[in-house]
Amino acid sequence: MVLWVFGYGSLVWNPGFDFDERITGFIKDYKRVFDVACIDHRGTPENPARTLNLEAEKGAVCWGAAFCVSGGAEKEAEAMKYLERRECEYDRKISVSFYKEGDCVIPALTGVLVFVSTPDRNINKYYLGPAPLDQMTRQIATAKGPCGNNREYLFSLERALFEIGHEDDYVIQLANEVRKVLAGLKEKKSRMSGPHLLVKFNFGSVYLPALREATVADSR
Repeated sequence: MVLWVFGYGSLVWNPGFDFDERITGFIKDYKRVFDVACIDHRGTPENPARTLNLEAEKGAVCWGAAFCVSGGAEKEAEAMKYLERRECEYDRKISVSFYKEGDCVIPALTGVLVFVSTPDRNINKYYLGPAPLDQMTRQIATAKGPCGNNREYLFSLERALFEIGHEDDYVIQLANEVRKVLAGLKEKKSRMSGPHLLVKFNFGSVYLPALREATVADSR
């Protein structure tokens, strides 16, 4: 029995578990979306981070990495235990076909495991749903938790996809918009905490009339 797991988010650059093989490739008919809340790692319940999910879309392609765990049942169980704890916001596991570059017809692997989140708030409390671009970018730019901030998650994903040679236009757009928000926040902070101006007051010459000599009364 061999376990294959497809990573499309942080698993691409930080798998975190013991694996025996890694293959770069893609799955079909799914695209990345930032609609899952993270409230204990890169966000908080009051200001949740936005992390990735997969959304079904006919004809879409999602690049990432497939990881193989083939060291026996015990090693597979350890990997699954780690993944289920790490991917606790994802309430479903689906099985997909995985393709390698150069062959988009015959899958290189079948039965590859993927963690996804049910897109229904009534079923999955971590599902945030879509949001306008400006709202989403501000949330990603400002959310932070005990293990880091939301924007670094996005920037790390952008960098990881660049390194495997398959950038995601949606990720690039989102990252660039987040950079604009951060630049705006930095500029605003700079204006508010800028250097204080030294104001000199010049009253000119002031005429003070001479004081009349006081008469001391005898208090006898």
